[in-house]
Amino acid sequence: MDPVPPLADDNCLFLDLDGTLLHLRDDPAAIPADPALLKLLADCARRLDGALAVISGRPISDLDACLAPLHFAAAGIHGAERRGSGGMVTTRSASDARLRGAARQIAQAMEDLPLSQLEDKGASLALHWRRAPEHEPALRALAQDALRQLGPEFRLLEGNCVIELLPQGVDKGDAVRAFLQEAPFQGRTPVFVGDDITDLPGFAAARAAGGHGIAVGQRVAAEWHFADVNAVRHWLK
Repeated sequence: MDPVPPLADDNCLFLDLDGTLLHLRDDPAAIPADPALLKLLADCARRLDGALAVISGRPISDLDACLAPLHFAAAGIHGAERRGSGGMVTTRSASDARLRGAARQIAQAMEDLPLSQLEDKGASLALHWRRAPEHEPALRALAQDALRQLGPEFRLLEGNCVIELLPQGVDKGDAVRAFLQEAPFQGRTPVFVGDDITDLPGFAAARAAGGHGIAVGQRVAAEWHFADVNAVRHWLK
């Protein structure tokens, strides 16, 4: 396989977080970014005149807590919320009573599934089984049942040891397209780096704008691949 092309000064960079910049953990929200990563990201943002955004399944508030004291352009909950370089936050889909009801039902059912985790992000619900892979079938069934009750305005999103209920019309590709319409991303060639199925729309949006995607590991297809998180960090240097 050809080596990953180096980052160019006229690129704009879109980065997933967990599994891309940080090693996957059972409870990623509890782990702050290490100083070496923060320096790498700050250096890249300066080189690209600020054209760097973090696009994650986590809420933006979690991204800020993880990457403090840095404050990047960001998209959270797979694009349901987005903060431009100027700091303005827009939310594509707000939480509603139906999702709150689904959260209560799922939480009650999961009381009998120890070590599995329900993550309520407000605009979405994520059911995690990384610490309890034996619960995957039960969690998938819970998510499918909740989707039937929520109706066609919602969908399921597959991830690495997680399945997520979120509104229709929300994905990382939409976030990329929105960033490319505004400074400092506008007019630059996009590069999206991610490790999971949820990153594929971001790859596609970068490709459609003349750029490319780079996958971390072999879970998803892309033009190029990094072996692991360490390889991503080496490339960012």
